[in-house]
Amino acid sequence: MSTWVAVLGACAVAFALKLAGYLVPPALLARQAVTAVTALLPVAMLAALVAVQTLGSGDTLTLDARVSGVAAAVTALLLRAPFLVVIVVAGAVAAGLRALGWAS
Repeated sequence: MSTWVAVLGACAVAFALKLAGYLVPPALLARQAVTAVTALLPVAMLAALVAVQTLGSGDTLTLDARVSGVAAAVTALLLRAPFLVVIVVAGAVAAGLRALGWAS
């Protein structure tokens, strides 16, 4: 299969999914269970992306300075630090450990 066939197939699937979203009856979307799940989906997707980017390196599980940076960010969040401080703390911890040669 060529790359262009895969790209066009992905475009067709994305268009079909968007079209299917318009065809869903509004009464189905107004149900309490559906609204509860859709309210939590962005949080779950963001957590999954953070986990993949933190622990993944190709096809292997990697524990390096990124894990310590995320742990420092979680600690700062639990201490109710402002978001900018959380980002700076996470970056400083990860950069410091990499500078010390702990992880690449």
